[in-house]
Amino acid sequence: MQPEAVVSDHSSPNILERIPQVWRTQLTALALCVLALVGVAWREWGEMVHQWWNIDTYTHVLLVPVIIAWLVAQKLKELAKITPEAWWPGLLIVAAGLGLWLIGRASGINLLAHAGAVGAIQGVVIAVIGPRASLVLALPITFGVFLVPFGDEIIPPLQAVTADIAVALTHWSGIPAEVDGIYIDTPVGLFIVAEACSGVRFLVAMVTLAVLVAFTRFERWSRRSLFLLAAIIVPILANGVRAWGTIYIAQFRGVEFAAGFDHIFYGWIFFAIIVALLLSAAWRFFERDPQDFGWNGAEVDAFPILPRLEAWNTSRIVVLAGVAALAIAFGIIATIVAPEALG
Repeated sequence: MQPEAVVSDHSSPNILERIPQVWRTQLTALALCVLALVGVAWREWGEMVHQWWNIDTYTHVLLVPVIIAWLVAQKLKELAKITPEAWWPGLLIVAAGLGLWLIGRASGINLLAHAGAVGAIQGVVIAVIGPRASLVLALPITFGVFLVPFGDEIIPPLQAVTADIAVALTHWSGIPAEVDGIYIDTPVGLFIVAEACSGVRFLVAMVTLAVLVAFTRFERWSRRSLFLLAAIIVPILANGVRAWGTIYIAQFRGVEFAAGFDHIFYGWIFFAIIVALLLSAAWRFFERDPQDFGWNGAEVDAFPILPRLEAWNTSRIVVLAGVAALAIAFGIIATIVAPEALG
């Protein structure tokens, strides 16, 4: 006799079943809106993904979606207490994002085009889930700005600062050197502070990490500001010291040895050391656990402005129709003023 299979009536619900029905409906609408906006700015999203994957300066951005998902996960209990409501003023943010995208694409300024594409997605999140839920998720929504690849614009000044620091330390260590812009002439050879040596990738990655730490571990703006300032200054100074170290080692061990050492040390080892130094210095000043970041539902309910904001709540059909209309309108305009944006 074959044993009968025991069927449990207490099987664990799958992930979808754990999501309240009202949130499932709203998230479905959000997914449709996101697809429409990505479809309009597909070229910009393709460019950004290419940069995240293939350019060293932006590889840290691959972690940003993971961080955003983690931040949202910390607020799931609060979100379960909230009924998301579509909010038509969010469409104005979507329109502003698409407008910035169009300006950037028409002018050939990729930074503007990419920022507009990301901003439109941030706007549609606010439009679909409404002000109450958006305030609870203010940090993960805002953190989306780090999806935009930026930093190339500050490479020249970073090269100049790195060269100045390296030369100053070289003179201090008793080694004669002459500087001409980013070229440093020493007894053993000529050194160039190239774009890859500007420190931009570690500065941008450090700022991204610093914003996450500042808004999840600190409550006071004074401490947030100091930590963010340190996250800018320390990597710049450290990169100058690294450049000087390469020059200094080359005087005694040769240029090839120094270049090889710099190539190894300048990888993520260098970044890990700087991160460890900053976090260890700030650790004793942390004021809260990461999951307590931002506002909870009760705090949002107490905001005097919330009732006025929610007076503009609307149906999700209005938002869906509005996003579709904006996507079509800006798509048509793009084919007229910037045909290369869609081709």
